[in-house]
Amino acid sequence: MTKILVADDETDLESLIRQKFRRQIREEKYEFVFAINGRDALEKLQQHPDTSLVLSDINMPEMDGLTLLSNLNDANPILKTVMVSAYGDMDNIRSAMNRGAFDFVCKPVNFEDLEITIEKTLKHVQQIHDTLQAVKENNILRMYVDENVLKFMGSREFEHSLMENEILEASVAFIDICGFTAITESQPADTVVRMLNTYFDVMVKEIIAQKGHVDKFIGDAVMAVFRGKFHLDRAIDAALAVRARLDQIPGPTGDLDFMPKVAIGINCGELISGNIGSGNLRRLDYTVVGDVVNTASRLQGVAGPGQIVIPEQAYELVKDSFNCRRIGEVNLKNKQQPVTIYEVVD
Repeated sequence: MTKILVADDETDLESLIRQKFRRQIREEKYEFVFAINGRDALEKLQQHPDTSLVLSDINMPEMDGLTLLSNLNDANPILKTVMVSAYGDMDNIRSAMNRGAFDFVCKPVNFEDLEITIEKTLKHVQQIHDTLQAVKENNILRMYVDENVLKFMGSREFEHSLMENEILEASVAFIDICGFTAITESQPADTVVRMLNTYFDVMVKEIIAQKGHVDKFIGDAVMAVFRGKFHLDRAIDAALAVRARLDQIPGPTGDLDFMPKVAIGINCGELISGNIGSGNLRRLDYTVVGDVVNTASRLQGVAGPGQIVIPEQAYELVKDSFNCRRIGEVNLKNKQQPVTIYEVVD
């Protein structure tokens, strides 16, 4: 994991960075440390000596960014600094470069540009480390390949494993295409299937991109399951991507007036995973069941076109990473108490 120190007295920047780089943070690609001025930044660097990159504002109280930059070069010549400042005039840029800044990004921050700059700078830092390592070592590193492989345990063990089940922590998303039932009632079968498969292809691509898997297709809806680290964040990211992608799909030609919109319900918690079905019919479906699944389905039922709905307990887990709006209490089937729900905006 690469550690990045951000020195800026604007507290809003911390929340913006946590949101814009949420995928890299949860994948443990980047870890961000925040300081409110240059003096605080030097103290944080003592606490985090493995920091690879500094993003620093210029105008800060107690110690400004240019003074910090001079101190950084004296303390650690390998550490690289990118200045992130609203003071983008040539005098400030030249002052920063003369004191050893690697690059300069102007405010308001274009986060796409910032991400590219971070990757470019970290690549340069890695090249320096690789060069120093090569100089330090006086022999060739050897690589070993582990030849041990897992072997199949035999048909009995395999057959037994088919009937095993487990309890796991995961997130479930139900993604429904709003108003598609009317299409099935008015359009030829070929048109219905072609449109539905087009929309499903978009959904599946974004689900897989977030390391989720499609559990099943239910009519004009998709049920997706996300396991592992940050499963809830990845489920929401997939939902946001599906919504955005479908909004870009042009409507059908001819007399058909239909623009695809999705209603999405997401829930997280303990699920039962196993092969569910009939042994006599030899039809088993490896799926997940439980209250979390049922609630996710019902949340999708109360979501309107373009809405991504989550319960309050899920909101508490992701409120620092996503912009959410409180909708209020709703009554869900088989729930004795009303459930407070939120809409994920972005």
